[in-house]
Amino acid sequence: MPIPSANPKAQIAALRNEIMAAVDEVFNSCQFILGPNVAALEEEVPAACDARFGIAVNSGTDAIVVALAAAGIGPGDEVITTPFTFVATAEAAMIVGARPVFADIDPTDFNLNPDLVEQKITSRTKAILPVHLYGQCAQVERMEQIAEKHGLVLVSDAAQAIGSEHKGRGIGAYGHAATLSFYPTKNLGGAGDGGMVLTNSEQIAEKAKSMRFHGTDNTFNYLSFSSAQYVGYCSRLDEIQAAVLRVKLKRLDEWNAARAANAAYYIETLKDLPLQLPIPKPENYHTYHQFTIRFARRDELKAKLAERGVGSAVFYPCPLHIQKAYADLGYKPGDFPEAERAAKEVLSLPVFPELSESDRKTVAEAVRECVLELA
Repeated sequence: MPIPSANPKAQIAALRNEIMAAVDEVFNSCQFILGPNVAALEEEVPAACDARFGIAVNSGTDAIVVALAAAGIGPGDEVITTPFTFVATAEAAMIVGARPVFADIDPTDFNLNPDLVEQKITSRTKAILPVHLYGQCAQVERMEQIAEKHGLVLVSDAAQAIGSEHKGRGIGAYGHAATLSFYPTKNLGGAGDGGMVLTNSEQIAEKAKSMRFHGTDNTFNYLSFSSAQYVGYCSRLDEIQAAVLRVKLKRLDEWNAARAANAAYYIETLKDLPLQLPIPKPENYHTYHQFTIRFARRDELKAKLAERGVGSAVFYPCPLHIQKAYADLGYKPGDFPEAERAAKEVLSLPVFPELSESDRKTVAEAVRECVLELA
């Protein structure tokens, strides 16, 4: 049988009875919006991520939007972020009326390079928005220091990094907020879209909780904020999704450990090949949402692996600064060479926790054969 790049079916099959029992309880209660499972999830997830508060919303994208808006980011502001990420990162800044300002990545971990961030700060800069890409934390402590020095908001896009740690602290411990995605293939994935804002600020938490529910205080009173972007949204996480996520959250540490074990096997087995492996930085606990290698002849490698029944994926094939939707920002090819080179070379191999020892051996052997053919 082919080995897929991701396999949510295996996870659901193992938990089907427990998940269906939790969903059945929601249907029996008929409390589908902001019920007890959402309330419990908003306690349990922050506790697992070293944050005080969690505000559950309907997608990872909305989590970034709500976090930025609740932190006071709006029209005319600039947000420094990475061009090598899923579109939601920059999209969220634009939704609240801000302008994304890109800085290049560190080629060793694909994350926003803090050495370049400070060069991008202007009088209009109001926030830094790093991404913990593939499950490897960005240098978020340094970003926090830069933000404090210049009086900026720090919001981390941690959509791919639940359970990840930097210097022994969870992703929710840093900055003004961090945001999660519960998309089905994430390390903690639901049965549909979902997300959460993590924060240690009571003010941001209260504002985010209001904003996800039309800007209300849970009555028919709509709160008055200083500018139009705070009118509010309809972005509540469904109770059914929260019930599913609570079942899965109990296994998150086990699954992340399995991903890390699969990654360690690949690193040991493939370390002599002429490719770049995603080795964790010593200050990080890497949760390997993706096991992403770099290889100059990436597209040929991907095709050869497919011929051998090994799935792989490219995240992401084109950096945001040269996407047509962002042409008005004024960037051009060559502006961020590390991001552009990474987009041509990255390839993610199967690393999901249900991967068998036999399958990961098959993957490693196929990679070795194909790389040596192409090197």
